[in-house]
Amino acid sequence: MSQFMPEGQQNVAPLPTTSNPDGKSLYNPPKNVRSSAYDEFPPPIDTSNNGFDFHIYYMQSVESEKKYARELHERIRREFPELRIYRFWEQPVGPHPTAMFEVNTFNPHQTGALFSWLTVHRGPCSVLIHPNTDDAYKDHTELMSWMGKPWPLYTEMLKSVKRH
Repeated sequence: MSQFMPEGQQNVAPLPTTSNPDGKSLYNPPKNVRSSAYDEFPPPIDTSNNGFDFHIYYMQSVESEKKYARELHERIRREFPELRIYRFWEQPVGPHPTAMFEVNTFNPHQTGALFSWLTVHRGPCSVLIHPNTDDAYKDHTELMSWMGKPWPLYTEMLKSVKRH
């Protein structure tokens, strides 16, 4: 079958093509064991430091965005004290082309909770979300996701960064 088939399920019967009562979604037979992805990040994500980085970007030259981002930074610190929240940068730093602050998550539950919360509360800010593997360049260019407008990153400096 496919590379995505879980180990031990290569020779199972095909899934049914019947619909649920809503007439749109497909019926999935119940599974005895839930996916390990609920509790552990999948490889090659390296959890020795943290699993995901959320970089919240704002335009430092737009006073209303800067104010919003500063208030968002404080609110995240108050609502998610278990996360690692870095200082509020008022200028670009590293590969980031504009001012930002960073939040780290340590497990899938935190990652999902922060993602859904930021979907509602990020306002004018854009958010770069990337896992941490042993390849910083790939993390920022291939494995990343964006909320809001994507920004071009200065990635040349990341090509030589290995985390191990």
